[in-house]
Amino acid sequence: MKDDFKFRTDHHPRRRFLRFVVILAVPLAIAAGLMFGPLGPDSGTDLPPGATAPDAHTRSLPLALPKLPGSSEAPGTQSTPGAPPKPAAATTGAAPEPPAAREAPATEPDSTQVDPDEPEVGAERWVEHEVRSGDCIARIFNDFGLPATLLHAILRSSREAKGLADIRPGQTLRVRLTGEDNLAELVLERGPLSSLRIVHDGDGFKAREIERQVESRTERVTAVIEDSLYASALKAGLSEKLILELADIFGWDIDFALEVRSGDQFSVIYREDYLDGDKLSDGPILAAEFINRGRRLRAVRYKKKNGGVDYYSPDGRPMHKAFLRAPVDFRRISSRFQAQRWHPILGKRRPHRGVDYAAAIGTPVRAAGDGKICFLGRKGGYGNTVVIQHAGAYSTLYGHLNGFRRGLRAGSPVKQGQIIAYVGQTGLATGPHLHYEFRIKGVHYDPVTVKLPQATPIAARYRGDFDDKASPLVAQLDLLDRTMVAETQ
Repeated sequence: MKDDFKFRTDHHPRRRFLRFVVILAVPLAIAAGLMFGPLGPDSGTDLPPGATAPDAHTRSLPLALPKLPGSSEAPGTQSTPGAPPKPAAATTGAAPEPPAAREAPATEPDSTQVDPDEPEVGAERWVEHEVRSGDCIARIFNDFGLPATLLHAILRSSREAKGLADIRPGQTLRVRLTGEDNLAELVLERGPLSSLRIVHDGDGFKAREIERQVESRTERVTAVIEDSLYASALKAGLSEKLILELADIFGWDIDFALEVRSGDQFSVIYREDYLDGDKLSDGPILAAEFINRGRRLRAVRYKKKNGGVDYYSPDGRPMHKAFLRAPVDFRRISSRFQAQRWHPILGKRRPHRGVDYAAAIGTPVRAAGDGKICFLGRKGGYGNTVVIQHAGAYSTLYGHLNGFRRGLRAGSPVKQGQIIAYVGQTGLATGPHLHYEFRIKGVHYDPVTVKLPQATPIAARYRGDFDDKASPLVAQLDLLDRTMVAETQ
């Protein structure tokens, strides 16, 4: 019975077919491995992490064994020759779990990180260049990769576009390029308020100047001088720029090095400029008052219709005088105008017909007024000297100079405030200083006390317009004055 069962089992059709397949499959698998390399699902191009890619000269051929009728293998699986069959998945109504051999390998993150600020390939992009000393527009275009022919075409396109060649250090040139690196737009930012925009339009270019508008606000400051004008003005809220402007306005009437006293008062009405809500800069002083030793001085800014700007007293007299009171920034007056003075080098008494302003060697010396240089060179005890002849009967002399400004010579015209030389110690001098003389018709006068000639008053054709613009500013000065008086009482 046992042998009969064995016979029937061995000769069962299904068993015989399975044995035939296994016997046939094993040699085929060995032969395929020798011919084509490793077999199986891992021999494709999708390798799991850490796997080694097949040799370039080999290719993978998957071997699929025929599925036997009634096989217990789960759908989507395949048997490995010589291995025991896997149990079928439990039937629970859910999809069977795929075998581990068929799981998709985890994808490793790409080691190449994409910068979110980096423009995509082929996308439009902006590039910019800050103009430095020595830069030229042709070199910048070359750095952008733009041809010289394009630059020439832009410069020839219009009068506005020609301004592209006039670049200055500190400006910024911004260029928008297409995906093919062709010019689409160009912006030359000259400053926070002014720029030039050029756009490529078909076969040509359109250029226009862009001027941004600022918001102007009027500010008012009034204070009493406690120690010095500079310290008191800073404490009151004035910037250094406005302090220097205030001293320049009244500099023809007040010697700020010698005449300002504690208790003097000043009031300033000035403009502040804002851009997008942020303070851009201090504008000019619109009106100012200075009370020096009880003497009240007022000045109003007036812009003429021809564009000229100057400061005038409320009655139309210019604050700008024909001569500077002191032609150099000095620490102190080391020797005043005197009829007789003991000369420290000559050892005897002699007249001192000028004023000596003590200052460091190299301090700039400025022309006291408009005129023409009539002497420039060495002059006895004066050392290096400049003499300027002014309009009418006036002349000024500058002695003991260290050197002269380059380019000046006898006959050169000069403007008031122009640097003509530098403080030195040449000639009969015991220390560095400027010796300054003021002459009228050849007669010496004390530069500190002489009554300086007035500049030309405002022209009659401007007087009506001046009064209309000056009156509101004078009224504000009156209000500040009354406020100051009320606070001090």
